[in-house]
Amino acid sequence: MKLSRRECLQGAAALGASFCAKPNVGHSAGPVIHVKRRTTVRVLGTHVTLQEQIRERAQKELGIELVFSPGGSAEVLHKASTHPESFDLYEQWSNSIRVLWQANAIQSIDVNRIRYWDEINPLTKNGRLSPQAKLGAGDAPNKILYVQSDGKLGPQTTPNVSFLPYVHNVDSFGYNPNIVPKGEPYQTESWAWLLDPKWSGKVAIVNEPTIGLFDLALALQGKGLMQFEDIGSLTRTELDKMFSILGQYRREGHFRGVWSSVPRSVELMQRGETVIESMFSPAVYDLNAKGIPCIYASPKEGYRAWHGVMCLSSATTGPVKDAAYEYMNWWLSGWPGAFIARQGYYISNPERSKSELSEAEWDYWYRGKPAATDLSGTSGARVVAKGRVRDGGSYMKRFSNIAVWNTVMNTYEYSLRRWNDFLSA
Repeated sequence: MKLSRRECLQGAAALGASFCAKPNVGHSAGPVIHVKRRTTVRVLGTHVTLQEQIRERAQKELGIELVFSPGGSAEVLHKASTHPESFDLYEQWSNSIRVLWQANAIQSIDVNRIRYWDEINPLTKNGRLSPQAKLGAGDAPNKILYVQSDGKLGPQTTPNVSFLPYVHNVDSFGYNPNIVPKGEPYQTESWAWLLDPKWSGKVAIVNEPTIGLFDLALALQGKGLMQFEDIGSLTRTELDKMFSILGQYRREGHFRGVWSSVPRSVELMQRGETVIESMFSPAVYDLNAKGIPCIYASPKEGYRAWHGVMCLSSATTGPVKDAAYEYMNWWLSGWPGAFIARQGYYISNPERSKSELSEAEWDYWYRGKPAATDLSGTSGARVVAKGRVRDGGSYMKRFSNIAVWNTVMNTYEYSLRRWNDFLSA
């Protein structure tokens, strides 16, 4: 009997896919083909880690579907904290953890399901790479990593954590040495340069109150305009005084503007609209690849440090949760750490990525040695010329000089209001 088109369609609707044909006499119809759907994991975060090369590589190796939704840091934090059902994994910086945890937007991560947990170095677990290193003010990652018995976050080791430690770096400001005279790392380079009247109208700041606020606080302190009792926990009185001073700078046109994404920060300097600005490491190497000189300062006051966090949505369950754990494990498996090293970032278990980097790359990016050859970035373009030494030196040296970590302070809500006042001044 010949199957009607309607019967074929009904079968397809019921089974997802079917073989519909006229059978031979004495033989059964062809087999039903079931098409297994790949698990989809939605990742919300910024352009820093949500890159197409990473997505494609992870999909291929894990056999899952990844949907990346990158945006500005303030934008994605608001979305994640108010709509946990809109994502499965969240990638940003440690300053977002307190907000997400208090909003019940993320769930704890079981370290027993993290394959390379024992390889993660002391920076995240203890707050510093060596006992001699400066801990830095504010939210050092170990202070907000572990889920305590009372459900709060703290430094006491437990088997449950609020985030997967992975990408991290120290930030400062970038400047064009053809215009801004080159300084000496850790000696003369200073956050105060951001407020130097010589660069009025040519300065930009990152538009993120838990980041840009500290850049400006360090600049005010470096210039001797203010002293803070604890730069990682500014009081309302300190914020009022701080923004009173900065508001005057803003009204006088000192700041060219603010930026919310790495591509925008590159564009500002590439077009000559700025000569000095808050900057993230990939922007510096992107500019160098384009032939535009840019130095990443090593301020004598110390860096502003950050730690990348990968968080599991409180709404993620079942097979999607399992796939999310596999993606987290993949990030620590070697290749991803080598990939992000080529844009100036570090990974929390660097030894596993060492074999994925050439000796020249490892020596330059992690050991602070002169580049033995020209080095390429993630796009394949040359970002480091032979003989150049990484701005700030080795991994150990850079992370031994931390002034403050990206932090959500007790005065966070008030700082948001003052930040918005500053932007509209």
